[in-house]
Amino acid sequence: QLQLVESGGGLVQSGGSLRLSCTGSGLLLDRHVIGWFRQAPGKEREAVSCLGTSGGRRNFVDSVKGRFTLSRDNAKNTVYLQMDELRPDDTGVYYCARGSTFCGASVPIESFHYDLWGQGTQVTVSS
Repeated sequence: QLQLVESGGGLVQSGGSLRLSCTGSGLLLDRHVIGWFRQAPGKEREAVSCLGTSGGRRNFVDSVKGRFTLSRDNAKNTVYLQMDELRPDDTGVYYCARGSTFCGASVPIESFHYDLWGQGTQVTVSS
């Protein structure tokens, strides 16, 4: 069964850090574009970042550039989203998803290109 599972969310103070994990089951993550999205209460889901296949292209939305980074551990079949300098407006449920499109610095991250989603992990940043 194909599955993505996120973990690592929690409550953190403004300025703090969290590392989210996205672990795959039934699929090898380094063969797929993996996107991160988030949804704040009362708001639409928005893109955060994407990581390309083994070549490692990355893209980040402007609001997280310079604060969030992506990495991959193929041995653990896991993609990580390191989030530093967290702000209250980073609060939301974070999802990882498998993409069927290209991930690159100038390519918009569109959720309709992503077809397999995890259950999400809650991130709450207090002021």
